[in-house]
Amino acid sequence: MSISNPVPAMLRGLKTTLCSAAVCALLLVGPAAARQGTEPASAPPVPLLWKVSDADNAVYLLGSFHLLKPSDYPLSPDVDTAFAAADRVVFEIAPEEMGSPALGMQMGQAALRTDGTQLNSELPPETVAALDAWVQENASHLAAMQMNGQVLQMFEPWFVGLMVTIVELTKYGLDPAIGLDTHMAERARTANKPTSGLETGAEQIAFLDGMDPAEQLQFLQESLKSGAEGQEAVEKLHNAWRAGDADTLWREMALEMRDQFPKLYHRINVERNDAWVPKIAAHLEAPGSDDTLVVVGALHLLGEDGVVEKLRERGYEVERICSACATR
Repeated sequence: MSISNPVPAMLRGLKTTLCSAAVCALLLVGPAAARQGTEPASAPPVPLLWKVSDADNAVYLLGSFHLLKPSDYPLSPDVDTAFAAADRVVFEIAPEEMGSPALGMQMGQAALRTDGTQLNSELPPETVAALDAWVQENASHLAAMQMNGQVLQMFEPWFVGLMVTIVELTKYGLDPAIGLDTHMAERARTANKPTSGLETGAEQIAFLDGMDPAEQLQFLQESLKSGAEGQEAVEKLHNAWRAGDADTLWREMALEMRDQFPKLYHRINVERNDAWVPKIAAHLEAPGSDDTLVVVGALHLLGEDGVVEKLRERGYEVERICSACATR
């Protein structure tokens, strides 16, 4: 599959999962520490890492992949250096909220159908058949999550589409328990560095629950269309993140998503970036010389809609931190 070809459905579902909300990981792990892996070691991923500076301090911006493999660790020394320099670490959601069982319950409650109908009542027959087939094929995965087809009927399409996508991702070896956000949150806790969030879990859930019925149906349909190309698409996006390939990620994640889901893209990317930029800038403008590390989904940092460019437009000095890039 060449880069110029339309991305398959599984990749579109993956994009929404990875860039919409770190809270999605709650569907599988809840409050969990990063698990130790047994995969063979490989070269550290090339980080999507930028340093934004003013006269007296800096903010480091690190692009996350919310689900990773054990072989994605250890991280680049560039990340270690940025973490060591930072006096605090900021995430999409504060780690203490991410670790709260109440957040998972809140997400489930937001997605719960309240009109007495079942999910199938608003789905076309072909989508009903596709969902039934997927449930049968993945019964063991759903059972491990205390889910089954009958339980899924109680929820809105966006939630079920998210469940489908995350189950498929974990089948390819990606694990939310060792996503970069979780890993960096644990490092901050161990190092006694203060942490905070750019938004609340309720705000992230609202971005997903705010999808209109047509968007929800499309997202569910696309999520169900995984197949032979699905793993190739997932691996392609994961490999681009590992390679620190901002251009490919921008094309494959942002531009395709903007075309396929324009309203959703604006809501979960542009609007959130615009809300985050003043909060990030406040760390630069605060008195003193304390530095900050900000860890957010990679999409939020990329392209003309990204936080990096928006901070550059404000007049801050911005540089990509990439020791590995200099050796290529």
